Amino acid sequence: MLSWEYPPNIIGGIARHVDELSKFLAKKNVDVTVITPEVIGATSYEVKDSVRVFRVPIQIPAPNFYTWIFLLNHFFSKKIAQLTREEGSFDIIHAHDWMTVPCSCEAKLYTDSNFVLTFHSLEFKRSLGSQTLESRMIESIEWWGSYDAKRIIVCSESMKKDVIARFNVPQYKVTVIPNGIDPSRLDVAVDVSETRRRYNVFWKEQMILFIGRLTHQKGCEYLIRAMQYVLGKYNAKLVIVGDGPSRGFLEDEARRLGLSDRIIFTGFLPDDEMIKLLKSADVLVVPSIYEPFGIVALEGMAAGTPVVVSDVDGLSEIVKHEVNGIKVFPRDPYSIYWGIDRILSNPSLAESLKMKAKEDVEKYFSWSAIAEKTIEVYKDSLVR
Repeated sequence: MLSWEYPPNIIGGIARHVDELSKFLAKKNVDVTVITPEVIGATSYEVKDSVRVFRVPIQIPAPNFYTWIFLLNHFFSKKIAQLTREEGSFDIIHAHDWMTVPCSCEAKLYTDSNFVLTFHSLEFKRSLGSQTLESRMIESIEWWGSYDAKRIIVCSESMKKDVIARFNVPQYKVTVIPNGIDPSRLDVAVDVSETRRRYNVFWKEQMILFIGRLTHQKGCEYLIRAMQYVLGKYNAKLVIVGDGPSRGFLEDEARRLGLSDRIIFTGFLPDDEMIKLLKSADVLVVPSIYEPFGIVALEGMAAGTPVVVSDVDGLSEIVKHEVNGIKVFPRDPYSIYWGIDRILSNPSLAESLKMKAKEDVEKYFSWSAIAEKTIEVYKDSLVR
């Protein structure tokens, strides 16, 4: 299992995905080795939940992110070669997103392993059609991975269609396996009043929550603009959890609209604090422009928080409108306001959405079921 991020180095959703999937594969007697970059404060080797984890030093300084990624692939290849020489070949090399495609394409040749690739998102959607040299490079690497991989895993039907159309791969090669969560991780007691107070949300104020990396594709600016309408009817505050390249722009947008006293930017928070906020919010909003799956929406559903999501990509497949959540138009502040109002103004609807959402998460998105489906992809890649 190859990943550029893995706990405690959590940058986006891949770290948690690889951690949980590896753990549940190991519970089903799959021998899992994770290779990931070194991180300050973590050991270079450990066995965690029966999963071997090697944290590889990237021993050459890199002037930018893209150079670092190619150095990462070089040192990952060396580690795979060392382990293969000492222990024999792996049955499966499982890469996550474009960042580990080059070393996976190499490793499948010199280890005689089968290469399985999981796409967590796609560059042409992330970049909103941008044709910068960086975007063209990343998409070329995605194509390379899709061509060389024996099997491809994606997290939604909409993403499967995109992969087949964009990279011209045969349909049989692509399997949809949704992301998952461990609902028990969210089953903790929380002092709601104390948590809200810590983030300056006080008595009789409604708390609207956003969690995600602050990039344009997450659509947070449209939620900030929606707050103008929300505040016309409700005494509310918006808590924005996360960091990223758009943070400065989003803070400027809040100031421009005169909403700085109503919008709290927390920056990155550890999981335990994020769970407390999830269980303390009146509504979780996921206003993404592009979202191949939407793990944050699932976490909100499992935590018992009503969710409002953009009607896009994987989010559309998770959320059934007015059954387990509310769907709104992407890039539309007034529509986002409408969704928030639908929940805040109708407690009985909010309660029924919460109950059905928790039921659906436990039924369809357990890591145990996802691990079983992944094992089937592994077996299929070994046979055909």
